[in-house]
Amino acid sequence: MPEICNVYRLGKTPYCGSWNLQRELVERRKAGECSDTLLLLEHPSVITIGRNGNRQHLLSSADTLKKLGIEVCETDRGGDVTYHGPGQLVGYPILNLSGIRKDVVWYVRTLEEALIRAALDFGVRAQRREGLTGVWVNRAKIAAIGIHISRWVTSHGFALNLGTDLSYFRHIVPCGITDCPITSFRELLGAEVARSLVEESLVQHLGDLLGLEMRFARPESLERRQPCPLMS
Repeated sequence: MPEICNVYRLGKTPYCGSWNLQRELVERRKAGECSDTLLLLEHPSVITIGRNGNRQHLLSSADTLKKLGIEVCETDRGGDVTYHGPGQLVGYPILNLSGIRKDVVWYVRTLEEALIRAALDFGVRAQRREGLTGVWVNRAKIAAIGIHISRWVTSHGFALNLGTDLSYFRHIVPCGITDCPITSFRELLGAEVARSLVEESLVQHLGDLLGLEMRFARPESLERRQPCPLMS
């Protein structure tokens, strides 16, 4: 039988709160105290900088970002600079790849493939771009991927633009790629797509590709060692 991966829909969640939760779950997963986990959520406006990120790819001043209510956080994920905000579907898999496949490149390609398949379910024909990470429609990026792996346990993950306000990306060089247009489901389809339906599609494809049994669970059932307020 496939291993179980519990899926939690956390709703709107401050970035730092979700990062603290990820770090706790990673330690619990390493210790065998919890199963594989997938966190699905949405962040208030935040720009995150990966461990190899370049601050020169922040195009607006700290004062400008503060006035707009955009937080800036440095993280330990891979990748450069990206934006998260309302209308984006963010997923953080906490998986022990020792029981799946110990292959970092394969794991990233698997996340991309799940996003590509889920997008196609809604009429969006996405693909990869050679030499680049993420998911694209023509030359516009629709999903970003940035991960961290410690002793084969994953954290961080992906961000898929559903109804995201794309004007916020003007404050950065997305993923450090100059001349990188950003797109979304809403821009491509001309209409909103139900977030819950995209989540369900994506979870199914992830389960199929990773060989896991995906089970939706209530957020209040998520065990924590320490109280960690998440909802804003």
